[in-house]
Amino acid sequence: MPEADVTPPGGEDPLAVLAVQALDELVGGLEPHLAYPPEPGGRQGGESRPALRRLRVLAHLENAVKELECAAAREAAEAGAGYPQIGAASRLSRQGARRRWPGLVNDSAGPYTTLVSRSTQT
Repeated sequence: MPEADVTPPGGEDPLAVLAVQALDELVGGLEPHLAYPPEPGGRQGGESRPALRRLRVLAHLENAVKELECAAAREAAEAGAGYPQIGAASRLSRQGARRRWPGLVNDSAGPYTTLVSRSTQT
């Protein structure tokens, strides 16, 4: 049975709060290493530059998270987890996990079963 979401009533998930804090620190550490190209029209400065630099770092982190999420889902499936467990871990329903990672879990039964009559009478 999948684990229940442990978000406290009226509050945020503590893991979500920690994740945002950790990403905020990571973004702050990566921003100084980003060489941002000049803005179109030859403008070199501007008040938007720090926000754009931060947005660029966050876009790269989003792609990295998706890549790591796919790898973790694959690893879980290889270790025997099914779509219900993978969905619960990724805060999706079983169907949501199946849509996000089709073919990840080897479902030998297939989407439906054909009934075969075993009657020997003709």
